[in-house]
Amino acid sequence: MSWGTELWDQFDNLEKHTQWGIDILEKYIKFVKERTEIELSYAKQLRNLSKKYQPKKNSKEEEEYKYTACKAFLSTLNEMNDYAGQHEVISENMTSQITVDLMRYVQELKQERKSNFHDGRKAQQHIETCWKQLESSKRRFERDCKEADRAQQYFEKMDADINVTKADVEKARQQAQIRQQMAEDSKADYSLILQRFNQEQWEYYHTHIPNIFQKIQEMEERRIVRIGESMKTYAEVDRQVIPIIGKCLDGIVKAAESIDQKNDSQLVVEAYKSGFEPPGDIEFEDYTQPMKRTVSDNSLSSAKEGKPELRFGGKSRGKLWPFIKKNKSPKQPKEPLSHRFNEFMTSKPKIHCFRSLKRGLSLKLGVTPEDFSNFPPEQRRKKLQQKVDDLNKEIQKETDQRDAITKMKDVYLKNPQMGDPASLDQKLTEVTQNIEKLRLEAQKFEAWLAEVEGRLPARSEQARRQSGLYDGQTHQTVTNCAQDRESPDGSYTEEQSQESEHKVLAPDFDDEFDDEEPLPAIGTCKALYTFEGQNEGTISVVEGETLSVIEEDKGDGWTRIRRNEDEEGYVPTSYVEVYLDKNAKGAKTYI
Repeated sequence: MSWGTELWDQFDNLEKHTQWGIDILEKYIKFVKERTEIELSYAKQLRNLSKKYQPKKNSKEEEEYKYTACKAFLSTLNEMNDYAGQHEVISENMTSQITVDLMRYVQELKQERKSNFHDGRKAQQHIETCWKQLESSKRRFERDCKEADRAQQYFEKMDADINVTKADVEKARQQAQIRQQMAEDSKADYSLILQRFNQEQWEYYHTHIPNIFQKIQEMEERRIVRIGESMKTYAEVDRQVIPIIGKCLDGIVKAAESIDQKNDSQLVVEAYKSGFEPPGDIEFEDYTQPMKRTVSDNSLSSAKEGKPELRFGGKSRGKLWPFIKKNKSPKQPKEPLSHRFNEFMTSKPKIHCFRSLKRGLSLKLGVTPEDFSNFPPEQRRKKLQQKVDDLNKEIQKETDQRDAITKMKDVYLKNPQMGDPASLDQKLTEVTQNIEKLRLEAQKFEAWLAEVEGRLPARSEQARRQSGLYDGQTHQTVTNCAQDRESPDGSYTEEQSQESEHKVLAPDFDDEFDDEEPLPAIGTCKALYTFEGQNEGTISVVEGETLSVIEEDKGDGWTRIRRNEDEEGYVPTSYVEVYLDKNAKGAKTYI
């Protein structure tokens, strides 16, 4: 089967068909190119998705990834990132192995097709020129023959006419001979041109056109083979990344199988364990004999016998200390002083010392004390232990640096041409001072850690000074307060110091702990979000809940609210929508 013999007269159709083949190839190139763009876009979206859910550095989210479920999720994100990389590989390989290669081949194909059809048209033009020459020679031969016949007939007529002179007859005879010779010459030319045309025509249909059409056929078959090979490459590029994609999916499955619910539960215990003992049974107090009832261990008499008297100076009537919850209840008739004092000793104190106030303010402002005293014992121990470990690492690092400088100095002393030993003295002094400073810091935190772990009965005076709490400004206030002791509910109860004595004035004391009048509501608010009030002085709210506002934001980002006349506290201003009553002239809204 050959186009040259089978399609010798289909030059125009072959030209259209080959152009259609090139269009098909270009369409396939466009398809692969769009596929590569989709793969790149998909890979980019996968990478952005993985990056979006990655934990931020130095944030609370990073701490949450100690749980096995979160670690598995992080592994899934990393595997998805690798998965996206394989789609990028698909795009790159398709571009380099298919798109670029085929585009170069299309240009070569167009050039080859143009050359072949140019040769075909040239052969067509040549045979057409030969045909025109043959037609011209044929017409000339036909014309000369007709003129020779007319001249011969004229001569015969003149020769038969007796009235014509002999000279005219001779003239007619010569003219007939001339015309006859011209006809013979035209016949010879026509015959020669006809032979030449037949030869050219035979070569055209049996040599030139078959050769040209054979080249076009081979060109078209190469195009078909090339597009088939490209389709195989298209599939092979996908098949090459399947094992790696399978490994990514296997990694996700392995990460899911590594989730350990028991381990996560233990981590929750370690993260939130306070170290407090559950509260004991409440002793029965007999109120049938109010004046002769048995005095409990924490009553007024016991307090007077075992501890110095307390004296509270200054009143805060009408406004609570920041972050101190106040339990509001209907005002009851005054009970004897001993009763009220017992209630004070067994309940959360309303008036805290300077340290407790500082702790509350630290919670509100997001400031952590240096000794982590705002944490429960167990959590505080972990924080202190971590701090000690970090300081020891820093000490080791500085020690290694000091040793290196010392060795370098020894080298300089033995080989002065390498450097001046005195140039290292300042650096060595700085490193030594840093080591001493870090050691003092480590000793300070180790003392706090020993106190928490129970190795030391109480914090030493030196450690107190190092913590920064016993400076000149606060010492006078702190000495008027008792030493701090953490209670199971996270607050601090007052344990009296052995170095100071405080007197309790009964009239002031009784008056001080009278229930205060509740602050009037100055507006209402609606919770925009749910807030878990875990810190002292805060209050939990649920999204959509409506509460009363008793103190607006003073610029610190907190608003004081009340619920049902018996529970009040602070919430972030950004969590609520506040409506303040302004003499019925409108409301000021904070969002």
